[in-house]
Amino acid sequence: MSQTVTPNPATTLSNPGIEIPSSSPIGEFTQETLALTKRLFIQLQRRPSTLIAGVIQPLMWLILFGALFQNAPQGMFGESVNYAQFLGAGVIVFTAFSGALNAGLPIMFDREFGFLNRLLVAPLSTRFSIVVASAIYILLLSLIQTAVIVTAGAFMGAGLPGGLGLGAIAFITLLLVLGVTGLSLGLAFALPGHIELLAVIFVINLPLLFASTALAPLSFMPKWLQVVATLNPLSYAIEPIRYLYLHSDWTLGSIVMEAPWGEVSFGGALGILAGFAAVALLSIQPLLRRTFA
Repeated sequence: MSQTVTPNPATTLSNPGIEIPSSSPIGEFTQETLALTKRLFIQLQRRPSTLIAGVIQPLMWLILFGALFQNAPQGMFGESVNYAQFLGAGVIVFTAFSGALNAGLPIMFDREFGFLNRLLVAPLSTRFSIVVASAIYILLLSLIQTAVIVTAGAFMGAGLPGGLGLGAIAFITLLLVLGVTGLSLGLAFALPGHIELLAVIFVINLPLLFASTALAPLSFMPKWLQVVATLNPLSYAIEPIRYLYLHSDWTLGSIVMEAPWGEVSFGGALGILAGFAAVALLSIQPLLRRTFA
């Protein structure tokens, strides 16, 4: 007499033949998120050009811009010993920002190819695991790219912060990436197709770079651009990282930026980044609820 075995819905996304017990909603959510994250890394393994390009581009920025300003007078860029040391923080932040801005593309392609609809009708404990998996994927990629840039910058004369400083760089990068990833995922669900999403990315990518302190200090900018740069969340990630490269005795009360409206401390910059991430994630919640309803 044969028996029909009904698979556990919580294991439908796991590897065939491997059943991981998940008796609680948290266990099911964790298993689904890990399975969806693994899927994204399998896609990256099959098409590694995304990661390769994401590493080569910032290295070219470091090499070309560093060579362009290598004969600049010492002290022209504040306390930096050379332009590579000044530019390193900007390249780290802009690389993380660009990767996070592209976070919505995998979701958008899943929408267009119909895979997202399959996930939405799958017996998931919560559909928010789809979004969390994409965020984890982008965060891990950003950390990999940041590690490469920090290492390359050390060889190019930018120096290397201490262990606590490296941890602070990782934390700052994660705060920025979390906020930008949330906005990108929101756009992926709000816009009709990948053409529109790519258009938005192209429109805001470089303007946000040049309207920040990535390439030049605030003192070099006209007054109106200084105001714009202090409204740009990238500046609040760049300046603390730059301060870490220049000062080993940093504290949360250290002043990292002289904005037109006042001084910004290290802790204040972290608070602004945390607020930006919170606002970005909260702003996409209604859209996600409508999509997953």
